[in-house]
This record gives sequence, C-alpha cells and structure tokens, in this order.
Amino acid sequence: MKSQRVTVLSLVLLMVIVGVDQLTKWLVVENLDPRTSYPIIGEWFRLFLIRNPGAAFSFGVDATIVFSIFQIIATVVCVVTLFRVRSWWAAAPAVLIGAGACGNLLDRIFRSPGALHGHVVDFFSFGSFAIFNVADAAITVGVVVYLWFIVVVDNKEQQPATDGEVAR
Repeated sequence: MKSQRVTVLSLVLLMVIVGVDQLTKWLVVENLDPRTSYPIIGEWFRLFLIRNPGAAFSFGVDATIVFSIFQIIATVVCVVTLFRVRSWWAAAPAVLIGAGACGNLLDRIFRSPGALHGHVVDFFSFGSFAIFNVADAAITVGVVVYLWFIVVVDNKEQQPATDGEVAR
C-alpha cells in the first residue's frame, strides 16, 4: 500500500509542477515585453522573456526535433519509473526530471513555430547566468537529487558491516 501512495502522490506532484511551469510561462508571455528586462532584485535577479529553440544555454538551436524526441522518452521513462518505486527518495528525481521534461515538451508541441519544433519559454535570469524556467529548474534539482541519492544514500546502504555493527 505504501508504494501505491508514493506513486499517486508522485504523479500528483508531477502534474502540479507541470501546471506551475505552464502557468508561469503563460503569465510571462501574456504580461512581459520580450524586449524589456524586469529587475526583481537589482540586476542580480530579473525576468526576461526569451523563446529558446535549443536546450540549456541555447545549445543545439537547430536540433529542436531531437530535443522533443528526447523529452518524450524522458517523460515516459520517468512516469513508468513512478509505478515501480517504493520510496519517496527514489521517486523524487523521477518526479522532478519528468515534470521538467514534460513542461518543456508541451512548449515544443504547442508553441510556435510548430509541433515538435516549438520554442521553450524561458524567463528567470540570474546575473549573467543562463535564462531558464520552472521546468529547467525542476530538471536541475532532479538530477542533483538523483546524484545525491546514488553517491550518499545508495553508498550507505551498500557499506559492509564492521566489527560490532549489523549490515544494512
């Protein structure tokens, strides 16, 4: 029963993150002028609307269809993973990466210039760092949680018992 609860809560959280991503993108597109930077915390944090045909750091601007296919695969793999995990720590990376992939995939499907070629709406800008969105942040945090899980949590579970300790 616990694994079913993890799966249901994970799927709900994934949908909430996708919803927040799409809502923030809609608000930005409807309310921000793409030629204007909107300072939130001076020049350190600002909103600046761009439409990105590529991936992170505008890499691969001519490979939009490839990114679309990769995002379809990533979304499906993450959702399938949610039906197999039993703990929140195992589900969290799949939720975050899946939500981010799905959020950006929706842009690629439904935004101009057309299906699977659409440009992703980015708008968070920190100093001279790349401009990104909620989906990108979810993917980044998901990868960090996944790596942390592999390096820290999984290694603790794999360590052999020493004198006087019981193996886990």
